Amino acid sequence: QVQPVESGGGLVQAGGSLRLSCAASGRTFSTADMGWFRQAPGEEREFVAAISWAGTITDYAESVKGRFTISRDNAKNTGYLQMDSLRLEDTAVYVCALGNWRTGTTRGPYDYWGQGTQVTVSS
Repeated sequence: QVQPVESGGGLVQAGGSLRLSCAASGRTFSTADMGWFRQAPGEEREFVAAISWAGTITDYAESVKGRFTISRDNAKNTGYLQMDSLRLEDTAVYVCALGNWRTGTTRGPYDYWGQGTQVTVSS
């Protein structure tokens, strides 16, 4: 069973930055598309960003475009979500997911989900 493991969350002031990491076992990670999702209290889980297994395709939610950057290093079996210009509304648990996209979409399916890392943005 593959278990992505997130790290890098924390408390940051509005306007600040954080970089989240997602690590998983080697062979699975390097051949899997990766997505980041987030869920705030009382809200449904929402898509944040995604990157193809080779890193050639990226996709972002409108709410984070221009502020967040997704990337990956397959040699290190690790993916990243660089979050800049953070806003109060970015506060959520951020979850990494791995899978293989259907043709024409970056939104899934995702077969493996991490436990998440808390990001809290304060004023």
